[in-house]
Amino acid sequence: MAAAYVGRFAPSPTGLLHAGSVVAALASWLDARAAGGQWLVRIEDIDTLRCVPGAAQGILTQLGQLGLWPDKTPWWQSQRSAHYEAALAKLVEQGQAYPCGCTRQGIAKALAARGEPTQRSTERVYPGTCRQGLQGKPARAWRLRSDGDASPGQTGQAIHWSDRRLGAQQQDVARAVGDFVLKRADGLWAYQLAVVVDDAAQGVTHVVRGEDLADNTARQVLLQRGLALPTPAYLHTPLVLAADGQKLSKQTGATPVCTDTPQAALEALKGAARVLGLEVDRDTSSTMAGAQTPADWLPGAVGQWRTRWPTMPGIVNTP
Repeated sequence: MAAAYVGRFAPSPTGLLHAGSVVAALASWLDARAAGGQWLVRIEDIDTLRCVPGAAQGILTQLGQLGLWPDKTPWWQSQRSAHYEAALAKLVEQGQAYPCGCTRQGIAKALAARGEPTQRSTERVYPGTCRQGLQGKPARAWRLRSDGDASPGQTGQAIHWSDRRLGAQQQDVARAVGDFVLKRADGLWAYQLAVVVDDAAQGVTHVVRGEDLADNTARQVLLQRGLALPTPAYLHTPLVLAADGQKLSKQTGATPVCTDTPQAALEALKGAARVLGLEVDRDTSSTMAGAQTPADWLPGAVGQWRTRWPTMPGIVNTP
């Protein structure tokens, strides 16, 4: 029996919602509503160094003003450290995770010695220096083996997955990323581990998020397999770009969307809908053309989404 639809929106409280994050929020909400499922909100506040005081509550307020109400009380990742610790312990026990004593400078030197100098704009592929032991170095972080040597059923070959928008995808994690961090040197939990543990704990069947996160999917599938957790279906939405062509983000000067009035909130939703390919300007149906508030406009958007992105089966891999 197929699992009932459960979707989620998982913002990081590094600032208020901007145009790009409203696209992800609206898409995930529409997908859940079109499927008659649940929509959850999870505040991903594990990177406490980047969190802005008051931003989490501000995001929840903005979502309410947009008419995007979660079906359950939001989760906060900062309250779930024990669950991430248990997942790491399981991976260590299975021989899939190990302590790493490398610094960034040490990794760069190791790569250079192999004739693989890295550029600042590219992610370093970890060379596996500490796989066989710390060699006298103090442990700084914890990493997941990506080569599959110690993972039952894994061969180190490419991870294959399908995206509802992008189509067939694949990535050889060992070649593209290497052994990636699960717990950072500063003691904070890495995004990859936290998101996998929490998606499973919340019963998420469908992940709808921005295309910039598509590259993370193979690592997350690898972790799901290592932890014997289900793999949800994925849909990665188009990005909102800044003037220089880069992804719109707080780092590229994105400003918070105004949602203080019903009219402003409605305009923010319409802007996001245009990015998602919905017929915002040409639709003449009574539910959208004459809408004055998000509550009046959203039902028509749900109907359009249902036509554009029919619901697909959710869990694609059950351990």
